[in-house]
Amino acid sequence: MAEELENKPVENNAQTDVTPEDVQNNKVFAILAYFGILVLVPIFAAKESKFARFHANQGLGLFICEVAWCIISYIITALLIHSWSFGLLTLWSLISWLVWIGFLVFAIIGIVNAAQGSTKPMPIFGKFKILK
Repeated sequence: MAEELENKPVENNAQTDVTPEDVQNNKVFAILAYFGILVLVPIFAAKESKFARFHANQGLGLFICEVAWCIISYIITALLIHSWSFGLLTLWSLISWLVWIGFLVFAIIGIVNAAQGSTKPMPIFGKFKILK
């Protein structure tokens, strides 16, 4: 198993200097970055790892968007309930669930990339660099 790691090149699509040792030692931290508030674990526990930091940045962008969506969704739902527009409320609920499913898909993409040792940026969220 160790020989496979040494011979396997690290997929490096984000122009980060990630070593196979960094990937192996910090893979769990990188995976945790995509589980909501657990993004704080790699931010504070793996500060020196470029691999974990890359995935923490991706996970933080996703988490910020999820929190923003939660606030927006709550406000719009409250407005629709108070306006007694149940047809629009039903449509909004469908849209909201589809967005949450999209967030789940992005998290799964990030988890798979982290588990494979890849630093390939996620679609949409990969463009933003929040952490230095």
